[in-house]
Amino acid sequence: MISPIIGFVTFLLVTVALLGAVVATGRAAKRKIHLTLVVITVASLGITIFYAEQLGKLYDLEAAGAITPIHLMIAKITVFAYLFPIVTGILTFRGNRSARRWHARFAYTVLLLTVLTAATGSAMILMSERL
Repeated sequence: MISPIIGFVTFLLVTVALLGAVVATGRAAKRKIHLTLVVITVASLGITIFYAEQLGKLYDLEAAGAITPIHLMIAKITVFAYLFPIVTGILTFRGNRSARRWHARFAYTVLLLTVLTAATGSAMILMSERL
């Protein structure tokens, strides 16, 4: 097993790159590749979260102050929000034309939330004390 720091940074970068590929294939209407990348991206996100939790054990996150509960709240909202583009994507795939517009909106919202989660998580680690 790799260290939590290397694992977290690696899988965060992989997840962000995969999200970019998901957007590109979605906009190009390459459904088969898009769906495959979505599954891989969700798995990569899960691994990133695993390493984030391991990384959190190495730091006194309470020392970061108010950013810790803010980050954790945003992170939970973000994970839950991933369900919306998944559900609207399934509806779009089944031919629901009105779901397509919502799918794009939810997908971009999740991207924004993911960036916000990464930013607040980085701030939290930088403001924490190493144990």
